[in-house]
Amino acid sequence: MARGIARAASFGGRAAAAGWFSYRRITVAVCIANLVAALLVLRSLTSFAPAPKRVEVVQYTEEQIRRVEESIRIRREAEPVELVQAKLRKVFAREEKRRKELPLELKLRVSYELVGRLNGLGDNGTAIQQREALESWRVETLKDAKSASTRNSSNLGLSSEEARLLKRALEFNWHALLEDIGLWISPEVPHTEHDDKPENEPEEEIIAGPPLHPQCNTELHADYGGAAVRWGLTHHKESAADCCQACLDQARNAKPGELKCNIWVYCPSEFGCYSPDKYEHKHQECWLKQADQPKLNFKDKYSESYRDSHPRAPVVVPWMSGVTSA
Repeated sequence: MARGIARAASFGGRAAAAGWFSYRRITVAVCIANLVAALLVLRSLTSFAPAPKRVEVVQYTEEQIRRVEESIRIRREAEPVELVQAKLRKVFAREEKRRKELPLELKLRVSYELVGRLNGLGDNGTAIQQREALESWRVETLKDAKSASTRNSSNLGLSSEEARLLKRALEFNWHALLEDIGLWISPEVPHTEHDDKPENEPEEEIIAGPPLHPQCNTELHADYGGAAVRWGLTHHKESAADCCQACLDQARNAKPGELKCNIWVYCPSEFGCYSPDKYEHKHQECWLKQADQPKLNFKDKYSESYRDSHPRAPVVVPWMSGVTSA
């Protein structure tokens, strides 16, 4: 009996302990511990945050404020505003007076005279010619107005008073008068061409492609003869430099008994190059030739006698070539 009671008590104690240490309670305890640790870490981080800076407000005394205001007032009073305004009013009044001095009827007469002078130039008159025509009219009319006071007559039929007003306008307010009658001519833009090239210096021609090697001995508008090492009709190169290099490479790699290239002839014209044979020679043809004593077929220009007998021949030799010094 006693043994049974002891076993029951032992089994009950283990069951109670198992119920208290269940997985759910263990999980809750771990979460609470993590939350407490996170709060402690957050507190430690915020405790090291820098304190906000204090903004100090500058307090000015009433005496300092009064002196600043007085300084601003003195500077404003020292500005010559009234003087500038008076000067501008004087200038504008003088300009307006000059504009109103000439009567409307006289302005219309002047405008008719000027339009008639410009119409005399025709539709192809340039701005320079128009300015010269207006200036010529101004000089003639001014001379007439000056002499009108002595002759008491004018070629324009002006009275002495009108002649005096017109004389003043032409002498001192010519551009304002043109503006009043609605006449405007574009200003002249000077253009000067500078030619710093020495006299009798030939113009430098631009050769397309890479620069040619000194070994190529390039000659523009030249056509050398010789035995064909490479037939140019089927041998095209992108540039004259490539054609010359092909000649140098062939001479370097030629087998015993083969002709070695020492002349290259290239067609740089996009329209092809003339030759007296029956073939049509096209752009970028590259002829590789050999000659013990290289001789020119043509140089610079075809002669008049040659062109008379060959009507298709151009004036200038289109080929370029060279005798290599390899």
